[in-house]
Amino acid sequence: MTLQHWFWIGFNLFVLAMLALDLGVFHRRAHVVSLREAITWTVVWISLAMIFNLGLWYLAGPQKALEFFTGYLIEYSLSVDNIFVFALLFSYFAVPAKYQHRVLFWGILGALVMRAVMIIAGTLLIAKFAWIIYVFGGFLILTGVKMIVKKEEEIHPENNPVVRWFKRLMPVTAGYREDKFFVRENGVRMATPLFVVLLLVEVSDLIFAVDSIPAIFAVTTDPFIVYTSNVFAILGLRSLYFALSGVMDKFHYLKVGLGVVLTFVGVKMLLAHTAWKIDTLVSLGVIVLILAAAVVMSLLRPKQPEAGTSPPHLQ
Repeated sequence: MTLQHWFWIGFNLFVLAMLALDLGVFHRRAHVVSLREAITWTVVWISLAMIFNLGLWYLAGPQKALEFFTGYLIEYSLSVDNIFVFALLFSYFAVPAKYQHRVLFWGILGALVMRAVMIIAGTLLIAKFAWIIYVFGGFLILTGVKMIVKKEEEIHPENNPVVRWFKRLMPVTAGYREDKFFVRENGVRMATPLFVVLLLVEVSDLIFAVDSIPAIFAVTTDPFIVYTSNVFAILGLRSLYFALSGVMDKFHYLKVGLGVVLTFVGVKMLLAHTAWKIDTLVSLGVIVLILAAAVVMSLLRPKQPEAGTSPPHLQ
C-alpha cells in the first residue's frame, strides 16, 4: 500500500472519528445550539482545516498547500448559499431549534457521500476527456452570471417535486415526533416532517454541489486535494449556519460576490491551457478581494426592507 493510500485512509478515519465525537458526545442529547457553541465549533473546524493545510505544506510542498487553501476558501464561501436554504426550510417547516442540529448532521453526512461520488466522477471525466474542463468553465460562467443578475425569489418547499413524490411513496405524520425521522403508528410505518426536511437538505446540497465541485477543478485536479477541501468545508457548514443564520440577511451583496467568484473561476478554467493561465496564488488573492468587497459593501449599504414583503431570510 502506497503512502497516498495511507493518506486517504487516515483522513477518512479522522473524519469518521470527528463525526462520532460530534454526535455521540457533544450532541448526544438534542438541544438548542447557542451562539457561543456555534462560534466555538466554527473556530474548531477552521483550525483543523488550517492544521491539515500546514501538514500538506510539510509533506507535499507549498503548491499543494496553496491549492488546498484556495479550494477550501472557494467551497466554504459557496456553502453560504446552503445557509440561506437551511434557514428557509427550518422556518417554513417550523423545525424546533433543538432538532435542527440532528437534521444538519445527517444531511451533511449524506452530502459527504454524494460529493465523494461526484468528485470521483469529475476526476475520471477530466482524465479521460481533457476538453470537459472547458464545459465546466462555461457552466460556471453561466451560473455566476445568473447569480449576479437574478433577483431574489420566494421558494415554496411544498411545491418541490421531491416532496410531492415522497408523500406518494410514504405517509407523513401531521406533526413532529421528537427527533425521530420515522415512526410506526397504528401498525403503519410513517415518516415525520423532520425526514422531509432532511430530504430537502440533501437535494439542495446536491444542487449546490453541481456548482461548487466544478469550481475547485479550476484550482486542482488532484482528487485528494479536491476531496479534502470539500470535506472540511462541509464539516464546518453546520456550525457556520448556527453562527450566521440570524445575521445572513445583513450580507445581501454576498450572493452577488459569489456569482462574481464563480464567473472568475469559470474564466480561469477556460484559460487553463493558454498563455494567459491564471496562477493559483493570484486566484486566491482575487477571490479574497471579491468576498471582502461583498461583505464591506453589505455593511456600508444596508438592505432596506420593502413594505409588505417577507423577512429577507425567507426569500
